[in-house]
Amino acid sequence: MRSCSPRSSLTCALVAGSRLDSDGVTAPHERLRELGITLPKPPPPAASYVQSRLVPVGEGRALLYIAGQVSADGDKLLTGRCPDQVSVEEATNRARLCGLRVLAQLDAAAGLDNVVEIAQLIGFVLSAEGFGDQPKVINGASDVLVDVLGAAGKHTRAALGTNALPFSVTVEIAAVAVVRTG
Repeated sequence: MRSCSPRSSLTCALVAGSRLDSDGVTAPHERLRELGITLPKPPPPAASYVQSRLVPVGEGRALLYIAGQVSADGDKLLTGRCPDQVSVEEATNRARLCGLRVLAQLDAAAGLDNVVEIAQLIGFVLSAEGFGDQPKVINGASDVLVDVLGAAGKHTRAALGTNALPFSVTVEIAAVAVVRTG
């Protein structure tokens, strides 16, 4: 059986007979299967807020705001400051896990098949003084969104360093998406 790389979605879909969307990209749930990814269960809010908010903008579309998703593996919070307590590579993997949690929230709120595009991603990295590779870390989330959603996963982004995050997690990612509602 042929192995598919994240960048060869169209070719793999054609060979495997996967369903393609109108842009020639494998449907998101099939793409997740191709990549061997199982989305985590969308976590509930940790305080007085909601995990997502759908704001209609007309013509069968809405903006879907996703609250900050923190670095966790299952129920275990992944903590530590980058790069003195957590390597850049490990922080990048933790950002990827945040990206998967964003996808899980998108799926729960609107369905991945209804994502028109990810409009914006805002990523925070718990950073040691003088650390400046936050964009490299946040690429972990950006890359998984593009791997799963194709062109719809491309987005604007802010990658910020901070001296504190909730529960001392390494990474937190928030997102805004445009979704179909009708």
